[in-house]
Amino acid sequence: MNTHSLASQPIEKSALEKATMRRVALRILPFLMLCYFIAYVDRVNAGFAALQMNKDLGLSQAMFGLGGSLFFIAYILFEIPSNLALQKFGARLWIARIMVTWGVIGALAAFAVGPYSFYLGRFLLGAAEAGFFPGVILYLTYWFPKEYRGRIVATFMVAIPISSLLGSPISAALLGTDGWLGLRGWQWLFILEAIPAVVLGVMVFFVLPNRPDNAKWLTHEQREWLNARLESEKQEAKPVAHMSVLRILKNKYVLALAIVYAGSSATSNALSLWQPQILKSLGLTTMETGLMNGIPFAVASIIMVLWGRRADKSGERIWNTALPLALTSACLLATQLTAGSLAATMVLLTFVLVGTYSIKGPFWALSTEWLSAGSAAAGIAAINTLAHIGTSGATWTLGAIKDATGSYPLALMPLALLTALGAAIVIWMGRSQARDAAASAIPLPAAGASTRTA
Repeated sequence: MNTHSLASQPIEKSALEKATMRRVALRILPFLMLCYFIAYVDRVNAGFAALQMNKDLGLSQAMFGLGGSLFFIAYILFEIPSNLALQKFGARLWIARIMVTWGVIGALAAFAVGPYSFYLGRFLLGAAEAGFFPGVILYLTYWFPKEYRGRIVATFMVAIPISSLLGSPISAALLGTDGWLGLRGWQWLFILEAIPAVVLGVMVFFVLPNRPDNAKWLTHEQREWLNARLESEKQEAKPVAHMSVLRILKNKYVLALAIVYAGSSATSNALSLWQPQILKSLGLTTMETGLMNGIPFAVASIIMVLWGRRADKSGERIWNTALPLALTSACLLATQLTAGSLAATMVLLTFVLVGTYSIKGPFWALSTEWLSAGSAAAGIAAINTLAHIGTSGATWTLGAIKDATGSYPLALMPLALLTALGAAIVIWMGRSQARDAAASAIPLPAAGASTRTA
């Protein structure tokens, strides 16, 4: 059956769409989730390593926070060039390069001997991993029409809380290998958790096609339908049109989106690094910390997928981004009232993570809908890069405030303010875009109207 006959029969076209998107999702999404799971484990396993490592290396809380910040400084410096390289060399080659490099550097972190070698290891790991996340977000736009992106991005990013859910007890158990072959438990943690990144990096060559045209597991009709659908969306007017990297970095929508995402990014990354130490400070053993640390992430992983589906079903992006940020901010502020209570702290941290992860699907769906095809590679990377400036600052600030005051709840206050600012800005963005759209006759699917196409 040719594409003309398909177009004239809506029921058969719907069947083709469902079959195509189901096959695409099953072939590429689980593998990408596994890769991101390993990426996040390798990024945040320093949080558990710190339970032994900080004493061995002579790291204060502020010094540990500085090391965490250096990861993001390198990430910021190399992220946009990495995403542009992915667009030039192809997703398969570049994602493989990223994964193998970070795996090797992650393993070498086991041989840090003091603060400066720890700083160097974190910086190099950030440089190696830079571009992976925005590269995958860009890659997903090559395969999924916009009405699918909220649930697809949320499903992909559920790998983050799952990495802490499953990685926490694994990391705690690896600390128990202390003394094997003369190495400390935290050294084995870094080495053993880095190996999967290298293995998966090699597998990328055999699993990920660059574009739908390269996917032999799609039929001719499925490739034609998907390419036509994606091409038609490229022709739609976007708030952020094709422009130079410098102009993208100065674009008001890109800057606003970066600030909005900074709150979520800073909170999820800071808690992934610091939450084990927060819980340990409440009197838990190392293994109890590993088990309890996973509970908030387990709840967050379920809610973020459901929220992403809800956002796609409604087609609304602004409030589906703002409300979770507001929840995160309110619960971070409430930790001031529950210091010393394990039960209350667990409840609040669970709601904090539910909020900070639930925004990710609708937020990235909103962002990719506002970026033109020509600006997507640099735009996605720019949003993530600029957001990580806030992440870097928050990671260091949390450690510095904890050293100065001895209080983790006080150390969380900058995150509360940043997420509150993000919630306010995304609401302002929706109203601003509505005014701009009305003035220039740009359709506004992301601010409330349905994004579904016929």
